[in-house]
Amino acid sequence: MPRLVFDFVDGASGNEFLSINNNKAYENIKLEPRVLINVEERSLKTKFLDTEYGLPFGFAPMGMCNLTWPNADTMLAKEAIDNNIPICLSMAASTSLEKIYELSNGLAWFQLYIGQDEDFVVDLLNRAKDCGYKTIILTVDVPILARRSRDNRNGFDIPFRMSIKNFIDFATHPNWSLRTLYHGAPTNMNYVTSKSGKRFVRGESRGKIDWNTLKMLRDKWKGHLIVKGVMNEDDAIKIKNYGVDAIYISNHGGRQLDCAPTSINALPKIRQKVGAKFPLIIDSGIRSGSDILKALALGANFVMIGRPLMYGLGADSHPGLIKILQIIENELSTALGLVGLTDIKYVSRKILSKNLLENISYE
Repeated sequence: MPRLVFDFVDGASGNEFLSINNNKAYENIKLEPRVLINVEERSLKTKFLDTEYGLPFGFAPMGMCNLTWPNADTMLAKEAIDNNIPICLSMAASTSLEKIYELSNGLAWFQLYIGQDEDFVVDLLNRAKDCGYKTIILTVDVPILARRSRDNRNGFDIPFRMSIKNFIDFATHPNWSLRTLYHGAPTNMNYVTSKSGKRFVRGESRGKIDWNTLKMLRDKWKGHLIVKGVMNEDDAIKIKNYGVDAIYISNHGGRQLDCAPTSINALPKIRQKVGAKFPLIIDSGIRSGSDILKALALGANFVMIGRPLMYGLGADSHPGLIKILQIIENELSTALGLVGLTDIKYVSRKILSKNLLENISYE
């Protein structure tokens, strides 16, 4: 990929400390190996929000995936079908919500930001309902877009602004550039296809979103409603009391508040606050199958992965995506067996190192 595109995928906010710490936090969590248990047959099937999936993870919402490779959204939808897992389509995706729902055979969730234009939001909700979506994810952790230094240095924007630097960047990556030229530069299709006439503005303020916004959405949307970007346990219990169906713990992959805690460290506190049964999802920093197992052990019911998918697509198109998913699934299945379990539904805190448990505070 050109540097401009790679940095858009790989970069984070501020000094990028949180993005690094997200990964390190998982490295510091240890699993306890067990022996002399028959683990020849293992199952990764997971039930989440009344649906059984083939794996305990899905595809996180990511804007403009087709920047990594033409038709990346189509490839993700196909792998959602082949693995029986959900794909969450970003509102800023380069494929329309109708098309992804069709391509994924209904395995799609839809991620929503709420900004200044309520007519646009209502239009999107009606479109999602009309084509069959059952799950909406409201992302609440981007009221203001944080500074992303790499994007600023590269002059990244949608649509692209062609500078001499960017021209050289594209020219020295002919494979990506020629394929993108042939297929057409990606655009934000949910905006282009909206009857509201709303135009995509990357830095648009969403600062007016508040608890009344959540109530409005809960009243309007009768399907599953998940709130994404929650890091505080008091926020979590209040959101739960507004009648949402699940909470999605995330620090936006380190792309918002650079000095925030890691998502995995926020998970146990939120789990304690909302109780043992309330559905929790987590992302940010997950890079392996064992990371998924650690998140489930600390209280998550489901996991979403993002950047690794983009790395695979950018490296080798659809085969790269397939390879990444195979690696993660194999790592997860192997780790499950090595901690002495045969079914992902039996994962609990018992598989964590006892030294780790002594250092985790649930107060």
